[in-house]
Amino acid sequence: MKKARPNRELKMDVRGKSKIVANGILSSNPVFRLVLGMCPTLAISTSAFNGLGMGVAATVVLVCSNALVSLLRKVIPDKVRIPAYVLIIATFVTLVEMLLRKFVPALYDALGIYLPLIVVNCIILARAEAFASTNKVGDSVLDGLGMGLGFTLALVLLGVIREFLGSGTFFVGSFGEAEFGLTLGSLPDYSMSVFVLPAGGFLTLGLVMAAINALSDKAAAKRDAKHEEEGKMIDERVREHVEGELAALQSAEAEGAGASEADAAVRNGGDGAGEDEK
Repeated sequence: MKKARPNRELKMDVRGKSKIVANGILSSNPVFRLVLGMCPTLAISTSAFNGLGMGVAATVVLVCSNALVSLLRKVIPDKVRIPAYVLIIATFVTLVEMLLRKFVPALYDALGIYLPLIVVNCIILARAEAFASTNKVGDSVLDGLGMGLGFTLALVLLGVIREFLGSGTFFVGSFGEAEFGLTLGSLPDYSMSVFVLPAGGFLTLGLVMAAINALSDKAAAKRDAKHEEEGKMIDERVREHVEGELAALQSAEAEGAGASEADAAVRNGGDGAGEDEK
């Protein structure tokens, strides 16, 4: 039993770590659940490649800034923590901006002003304040990774839909000198350009959020029904167990009463025989 305890603790620790990452992707998705970072979400998600680039850049900044904020959480004075967080975030944003400008100039031009605006992105500042400033480095890195992946997936999903409907293409972009992507036949001739405009961004975001909420409500209802059914099964088993115990107790009492009557009859018979002998 002592040898099994470390394995059990390791499994619980792995579950806890994976839950931190899954929280940012699913239950606390910064775009679809927390509704944060709407400015870059609506402006950049005109294509899947732009959404992926913004998501990766924000993820790198999230992970690095969360790690550094967690490391310095006991050093930074409470009165200047927000300016300190902004300075840390701005440092990593500048590094990412320089790397993109050097190696992916097309993406750098596409992201435009929204790349340096990552400095004041409420997702990054909120995670630094709400999580990294009160947790260990490892957990803070996982939190930044989960939130970054959730933000990236949301941007890519919106970008795929808007690019497909608004331009008739799929994941068109360039990385250095390499160009990739698909033009879907004659679909560009029938595309609806409204989806690459701000109005299309709001429309797509609203429809996707409505679909996700509907699926979440359906899953929650199914989960509640399952828990209710399991509760009924447990109640039924408890009732059967109690009835079985009562039946066994009543049977034991009946047997005890029968034995007592038999003893009484034997005693009465013995007394009668004694009187006859007299």
